[in-house]
Amino acid sequence: MTTGVNSLRRKDQFKLGTFSSNCSSGMSITNVPERWNASWDNNLALARMLDDAGIDFMLPVARWVGYANTGDSNFQGHVLETLTWAAGLLAATQRITVISTVHTMAFNPVVLAKQIATIDQIGHGRAGLNIVAGWNAPEMAALGLELPEGHDVRYAYADEWFEIVRRLWTSTERFDFDGEFFQLKEVNSDPLPFAGLPPVINAAGSKEGRDFAVKNAEFLFTPAIDLKRSAEETAELKALAASRGKEIELLTFSHVVCRPTTKEAEDYVQYFGFEHRDTKTLDRVIELQFAHAQSFPHDLLTLIRDRFAVGHGGYPLVGTPEQVADGICAIREAGFSGTTLSFVDYVKEFPYFRDEVLPILEARGLRTSESREGEDLKVAFAG
Repeated sequence: MTTGVNSLRRKDQFKLGTFSSNCSSGMSITNVPERWNASWDNNLALARMLDDAGIDFMLPVARWVGYANTGDSNFQGHVLETLTWAAGLLAATQRITVISTVHTMAFNPVVLAKQIATIDQIGHGRAGLNIVAGWNAPEMAALGLELPEGHDVRYAYADEWFEIVRRLWTSTERFDFDGEFFQLKEVNSDPLPFAGLPPVINAAGSKEGRDFAVKNAEFLFTPAIDLKRSAEETAELKALAASRGKEIELLTFSHVVCRPTTKEAEDYVQYFGFEHRDTKTLDRVIELQFAHAQSFPHDLLTLIRDRFAVGHGGYPLVGTPEQVADGICAIREAGFSGTTLSFVDYVKEFPYFRDEVLPILEARGLRTSESREGEDLKVAFAG
């Protein structure tokens, strides 16, 4: 097992990961029968495949009760809990970073600090934390919690929560904590994380959220709806971090439909994303996103609706291997350090991406080939 190396912190290549493989249907709000089955066995097979290919990380979505009273797809209804999911995958892989997505309101910070430290011990320094301050009010209600209406309150709570976690990860001494939201006595966490602080990700759209991310996270996760707008946004965020004496990297998310011809790729998008979209669930997801979150620009609603059906708002990487590689290069040119990838069926579709797109990215200097293995496992895309 590789020790003390966290691939999210590599500076020599554009980072690639997967998103939402722990959830049924992944990122696609579709009724097609081949939509992603988020079983443990499928996630394990995917993690080992990604690990062998040198993919940098896996990022999950945290859901507790899914989207009630919606369509037939069970979109993100079957969900593997992210901390136990990460522990299992790290024990079965060698190099890939596996991140846990955690809702601050649902986890006591003392408990969470020890959980992540334990997971990081299992992975020998390959754990990560994605902090969610809260946006899905019905899911919080299902846990008996009330989501504060104001972003300022949510992020004040998250800031205090993470201050406790960070102190537990960096201190061998017991301490008391007397804050606005937490009053703690004689707390500590032993063991500490394996090799220093795990990388921290935060997705934020509001001013309060981005202030929180710049202060506390290494990576800010934000959608790339329009790359011209994204280039301006990434420059502003990097400048904001620099003004506070900090460097932050920007990550986004994208959805891949890669086929030998453009027509095959576009036809498949039409099939799963339009002809067989789960409209009822799509309406509910967009309603919740725009009611309680500020991650997506409201002035691009029509475009966002179609992209939500295809890949939950992710940037579309649709076409031939060359076209998909062009899209990834454009994301980098917009100022991002990496992107996640999602597929309608991750295990079936990733091998074609691995065999056809990764070599193009390596040839263009975005990726290195040193961590890639399993070239003898090449398979042709079969459908």
